[in-house]
Amino acid sequence: MTTTPLIANPVLRVPPATPALAAAHFRAGLAFHTDVSDVAAALSADGGPGFVLLDSRSTEAWDQGRIPGAVHLPTALVPLQAERLLERGVPVVTYCWGPGCNGAARAALALAELGYQVKEMLGGFEYWVREGFAYESVASVSSGTSRRAPDPLTAPVEAGDCGC
Repeated sequence: MTTTPLIANPVLRVPPATPALAAAHFRAGLAFHTDVSDVAAALSADGGPGFVLLDSRSTEAWDQGRIPGAVHLPTALVPLQAERLLERGVPVVTYCWGPGCNGAARAALALAELGYQVKEMLGGFEYWVREGFAYESVASVSSGTSRRAPDPLTAPVEAGDCGC
């Protein structure tokens, strides 16, 4: 019996996909996800972003901080209130706390099951704030938006964008 030698490199133990299969995979992933930098650019574009940004977190989280212009619809309420708050022909981009939370994915699933076109914003509110974009909170409503300095581990601090 012949055995295949174990490849010592853990990255290549399972060989990479063919280029065609990899292209199909990554193309599909981009149909389901976007990131905070792309959302920020779209929100500031002339003529509007072409989508509704939906915060799927609790009211307490919404009050703590949110992206200006976002619609608040907690994940559990999507089946009950989506029709009232969202126009069916307009794509929706969902977000929650951050990479450790799947609330945006659950909200996106509920919206897709209701017939909406939807994407999830990777990084959520955490990376929105960490990349230095403006946010609102209950405390800042009367004084305007807040902003933190970009975290150099998540955003370029000397350039306008990361170039990707």
